[in-house]
Amino acid sequence: MASVNIRQIGKAYGETAVLKGVSLDIRDGEFLTLIGPSGCGKSTLLRILAGLEAQDSGSIELDGENIDARRPSGRDVAMVFQSYALYPHFTVFDNIALPLRMQRLSRIQRLPVLGYLLPARKSIERAIAGEVNQVAKMLNIDPLLQRKPGQLSGGQRQRVALGRAMVRHPKIFLMDEPLSNLDAKLRVQMRAEIVALHRRLGVTFVYVTHDQAEAMTMSDRVAVMVGGDVLQIAPPEELYRNPAEIRVAELIGSPKINILAVDAMPGAARYGFACAHRIGFRPESASIVTSGTGVLEGVVSNVENFGADIFIHVDINGAGRIIVRRDPHSPRLSPGNAVGIMLDPRQILVFDTDGKRLTEKERIAV
Repeated sequence: MASVNIRQIGKAYGETAVLKGVSLDIRDGEFLTLIGPSGCGKSTLLRILAGLEAQDSGSIELDGENIDARRPSGRDVAMVFQSYALYPHFTVFDNIALPLRMQRLSRIQRLPVLGYLLPARKSIERAIAGEVNQVAKMLNIDPLLQRKPGQLSGGQRQRVALGRAMVRHPKIFLMDEPLSNLDAKLRVQMRAEIVALHRRLGVTFVYVTHDQAEAMTMSDRVAVMVGGDVLQIAPPEELYRNPAEIRVAELIGSPKINILAVDAMPGAARYGFACAHRIGFRPESASIVTSGTGVLEGVVSNVENFGADIFIHVDINGAGRIIVRRDPHSPRLSPGNAVGIMLDPRQILVFDTDGKRLTEKERIAV
């Protein structure tokens, strides 16, 4: 296991700054996820951590030791790519064994014909085979060892990529959107398998995704990145309930948080934030009431029925559209129905004009 300290990492391509002084402390053995929109710098940061790219400024420490000058092979990290990066002409066994062969066999021992005649090669290969078989059994791919990647499903190829990383016994696993090529059902299954693998190995995982379902269900902590900056790092529930700013609030949560200007709320004074600039509230913290009795008034524009939940889209008079989560046993609503909206004051988030979250004391001071 290992802890990682990332200090003021900067990276630019030409005139475009991709990372703007990013700092992170990754704890020993934790599952940390980097999430953000495309182009926010999360994959670039992962590649810098792996040693595949060099930063322009800043430093990285692994267990307190600076690793900026180390080659990728000397950083004791293993990376699982979005494309899996398997060799199509190798068997599953050979794909998993490759990093061990590169590490333990000399150039002469790796020669196709002459290498096999050397006595030391045989003993090394036996040891490698034992380790490959052990990892394959752990991932339930041992029956597939003689197949080639083209004969495997997406989930099986993902397990092979994980096996190739695991066999090295790295201190850190780096995963760059490893589930993005899988279908929805398989992604859910693989999420659970990766979490179980992390618990079993107890190794530090750094995971990159743009899928908030992965970030929220798999991570010990999540770092939210936008525009080359880390906006907030916290456990998933903390990000959802207490976002530090409006960009975090809008990125985390599905359906998206509702954001309204306070002056669009005729009944805003009853909540005590008449002077604040914007408010946010989650779909579950609002309720639908009879038209004319709510703090907000509007008309139903769409109804989404997901079985366990129903999401009501409401066009608020002069203020845009919001979404309210409703119990499926509630009276049915249809597009065109006039409704009122009440809010749970304990779950209302208030933001200033710069998007910064206001605390209770700051609200009063406004």
